[in-house]
Amino acid sequence: MAGLSTDELQVIRDGLASGRKPRVQFTEAAGQMVGQIGQVIGLGDPAESEEWVTVRFGRDELPFSPGDLRVAPRGAAARKAVPPPAPEPDPVPAGPAFVLDQPAPGSRNGSRRGGPATAASVAPAVVEAPREDRAGAPAPRKGGDDVTAPRKPAARAAKPKPPPALTVTLSYGEGEWMVAASQGSKSLAKPYVIRPAEALRMVALVDVPGVQEAVDQIMAAERSEAEEQARRLRAELAEVEARLAELGEKP
Repeated sequence: MAGLSTDELQVIRDGLASGRKPRVQFTEAAGQMVGQIGQVIGLGDPAESEEWVTVRFGRDELPFSPGDLRVAPRGAAARKAVPPPAPEPDPVPAGPAFVLDQPAPGSRNGSRRGGPATAASVAPAVVEAPREDRAGAPAPRKGGDDVTAPRKPAARAAKPKPPPALTVTLSYGEGEWMVAASQGSKSLAKPYVIRPAEALRMVALVDVPGVQEAVDQIMAAERSEAEEQARRLRAELAEVEARLAELGEKP
C-alpha cells in the first residue's frame, strides 16, 4: 500500500503547527512493525534524508520515510506481534526411568498364567521428565540463537487537557453598563464601565428575544429619565437667563 501522500503530509504539518501529534500506522514497508500505531512528532528536510518523518513509537522516537507510513484509520488498533515458540528442553542424560513390562506376542511367558516376561520379550516404555533449572523454569536451548522479545505496541497518547473556560460578562446596574472577563478562577479584567452604545453593540450579537426585550426596557427607562432631566435643566436655564436680563437693565 502506498505511503503518505503530499496532501496528507501537509495535513500532518498543519497538525504539528497547531500543537497536535497526528497518528499514523506503519505499512508493510516498515517490516515487523506493520499495523502498529505511532505519533508523528516532527518533520525534517526531505533533501537531507529519505527518513525525515520522526515517529514516537512507545518510548522510542525513530525516523521513517513517508513510504513506511499511512494515516491511521479511526479506531485502528495495533496488531500484536506473534510471540516466538517456546524453546524445547535439552534431552535428559541416561538415568533412572520407569519401565513398563509387557509380554511379547507368541512368547511362552505371555500365556494365561501371566508369568513375567523375559528381558528379550519386553518393550520398555520410558517416561522422562523435562529438566528444570534451579528457578523451576525449563532450561534454555544450548547453542541456539537469542530470541528477541517483540516490541510493545505504542500506547495511545493521552488527550491534551483543554484550557479553562473563558467567561465575558456584560452587566447593567445603577444606570451604568459594565464588562468583566475571567478564565477559570483567574480574573482577566475587573468590571469596568463602558458606553451604552458599546453595550448595545454587544447585546445585538446575542440573538435572544428575552435579552433584547430586557435591554429595550432599560434603554426606554434611561431615555425617559434623560428627557426629564433635560426638561428640568431647560427650566432652570430659563430662570437664570431671566435673572440675568433683570440684572442687566440700568435705572
